[in-house]
Amino acid sequence: MNAIVALCHFCELHGPRTLFCTEVLHSPLPQGASSGDISGQNEQAEEEEGGIQMSSRIRSHSPAEGASADSSSPGPKKSDMCEGCRSLAGGHPGYVSHDKETSIKYVSHQHPNHPQLFSIVRQACVRSLSCEVCPGREGPIFFGDEQHGFVFSHTFFIKDSLARGFQRWYSIITIMMDRIYLINSWPFLLGKIRGIIDELQGKALKVFEAEQYGCPQRAQRMNTAFTPFLHQRNGNAARSLTSLTNDENLWACLHTSFAWLLKACGSRLTEKLLEGAPTEDTLVQMEKLADLKEESEGWDGSEEEEKPSSQPDVVEGQELSKCSTETSLMPDCNSWNVAHRRLSVFRSLRHMRQVLGASAFRMLAWHVLMGNQVIWKARDMDLVQSAFDVLRTMLPVGCVRIIPYSDQYEEAYRCNFLGLSPHVQIPSHILSSEFAVLVEVRTATRSSLYPTLFDDEQSLNKYEFVVTSGSPVAADRVGPTILNKIEAALTNQNLSVDVVDQCLVCLKEEWMNKVKVLFKFTKVDSRPKEDTQKLLSILGAAEEDNVKLLKFWMTGLSKTYKSHLMSTVRSPTSSESRN
Repeated sequence: MNAIVALCHFCELHGPRTLFCTEVLHSPLPQGASSGDISGQNEQAEEEEGGIQMSSRIRSHSPAEGASADSSSPGPKKSDMCEGCRSLAGGHPGYVSHDKETSIKYVSHQHPNHPQLFSIVRQACVRSLSCEVCPGREGPIFFGDEQHGFVFSHTFFIKDSLARGFQRWYSIITIMMDRIYLINSWPFLLGKIRGIIDELQGKALKVFEAEQYGCPQRAQRMNTAFTPFLHQRNGNAARSLTSLTNDENLWACLHTSFAWLLKACGSRLTEKLLEGAPTEDTLVQMEKLADLKEESEGWDGSEEEEKPSSQPDVVEGQELSKCSTETSLMPDCNSWNVAHRRLSVFRSLRHMRQVLGASAFRMLAWHVLMGNQVIWKARDMDLVQSAFDVLRTMLPVGCVRIIPYSDQYEEAYRCNFLGLSPHVQIPSHILSSEFAVLVEVRTATRSSLYPTLFDDEQSLNKYEFVVTSGSPVAADRVGPTILNKIEAALTNQNLSVDVVDQCLVCLKEEWMNKVKVLFKFTKVDSRPKEDTQKLLSILGAAEEDNVKLLKFWMTGLSKTYKSHLMSTVRSPTSSESRN
């Protein structure tokens, strides 16, 4: 994470001061770091922690301390600093941690060496300890701008028996230029920084209580109440944080904490590059998740128990498996079923085409693309679900309505994929309808067994698949264009299954774009039929099957897209542009 974490202190003599900061370096070490310090690994005290290598020598000088620093180096002069304003001792080189995984260095010192970074940290320090504070002067706050960066600041008090009010004011700030990233990291930073503060306050409290027990300061101050305060505090106005916490390794521990904080905060959020606008499938899935979330919030436990079992659940864009109570009481049988399911399933469209045969698969795929009801009758629920998993890949997510398995027939308006047990009676008008196709899975006789195509197909070898419909698709029928392209991809053995899947995604996106154009042309703009026919010719979809497919796929458009079009049409700017 490209950020700087700093510990700041409000000195009673010099005002806001930066005590300690840790920054991320993606390039070589900052100016002033000698190659001898880097290469002399034998002389460095190194330790491994969380994949980060820590070293206590990184620089030959520290400009903040004024040792060997030129006049142009940022940071206050030595004469302007007291013990309370100083963290590292004079000549201390600072700390560095090497992240071996990313080749990033986490460098800690009192001030950033770069003048621009020093100015940014200095301004953030002053604001965090003066004007940008939350009620009570202790707690988190966010401020900043595009020019000077955005800051997450957490102010807190440290007990000090010699300070005015028996406490000193500090803050831990995190500075970065990415406002959105910093805001999204607020909960994480708040919890971790709060933990660091609690540890510091706990150590200081022990020292404070020990000093008060040995020499109570409150009574002593009461006896010298009339002594001028400035004269009184002259000798004890500045105390270092190491003295307040009685921890000589304080800065090394803070370096470790700050380095881990930067690494962990940068790893928890990742950016994903989205090329172009989200697809319709993505929008529909987001809408369905939002609907499910709203429904789950409104559900009541009692209503869920009273839900009648005779009404199967319709699953749009996802599967819903139902398990009987009898099978749940047999764990050994279930484990066998899980292993058996891996064999008696369809793995891809190409696999299904090889099992059903070219003509039967074409008939089935034609009904799927046209939006007709696809009915599977079988005893094996896993087989039916795998068939629906494969067939649904040919349709947009918004056009998929599945009832995986039911003990009664469900109307076509409720689902276009329906799984039934073998004993369920299907109405005669459905069997003779041209808007439905039935796939019956029967126990195959030895003469009807299809040849084994793969080694793991022995379980499917025992089934016979009979595909019937009231409107069989003739072999010489052209069919929708997308069906012909799908079959061409499936028959091309040079294309792997993964490549075929990507071809399906591209084909669906191509035809969904045509659906969008047709929807806007007919539903939004209300153009006459003559213009619609011309548009279909331009889109290459003037054939009857292509028109039926476009009309069915139009039902799969997302609500977001439809509402966007309608709002665009109703806006005054769009009407003016038309005129």
